Amino acid sequence: MILYEQNRRVTGGWSSGLTPWRTRAERPEDIADIRAINLAAFPSDEEANLVEALRADPEAWIDGLSIVTLDSSGTPIGHALLTRCSVGQEPALALAPCAVHPEYQHQGVGSAAIRAGLNAAREREENLIVVLGHADYYPRFGFSPASQFGVTAPFDVPDDSFLALVLDTTRETPRGEIQYPAAFGV
Repeated sequence: MILYEQNRRVTGGWSSGLTPWRTRAERPEDIADIRAINLAAFPSDEEANLVEALRADPEAWIDGLSIVTLDSSGTPIGHALLTRCSVGQEPALALAPCAVHPEYQHQGVGSAAIRAGLNAAREREENLIVVLGHADYYPRFGFSPASQFGVTAPFDVPDDSFLALVLDTTRETPRGEIQYPAAFGV
């Protein structure tokens, strides 16, 4: 379990106090909570269904890279998922989806899950992680345009929204087009 501390947003700004968020890898008893988080965080069931489809794909799913953030009672309130993809026929990871129950958004819950997921990937000696997401959010974790690494998407996407992170800059980074697991539908 990783303890993450983040300044907590309160009405009118950010508090000076720190709020601890505990994170850990998904357990079987978390599956219903993870689905509920994704259903609450997104306008449709697509992301919740994507998580379930990825969990059922033995080529995409990697035990220990589905991370939950817990509230003070130990209930999952946030989720970040890293699954196997490939870039130029070399293994890489896709970060998606990331979700936080609306009641806990803007409090560092999602950041805690993502940081824990990146740390778990680093411990597994993974190197390249790709995410399609908000240009204002993911750079705080070290992501930058994937094009800088020679990584391309199989669809049109703004350069500042298709991002990559290299965990070990001393290793060679795969280049080429990302191939997502079939569950992504691309």
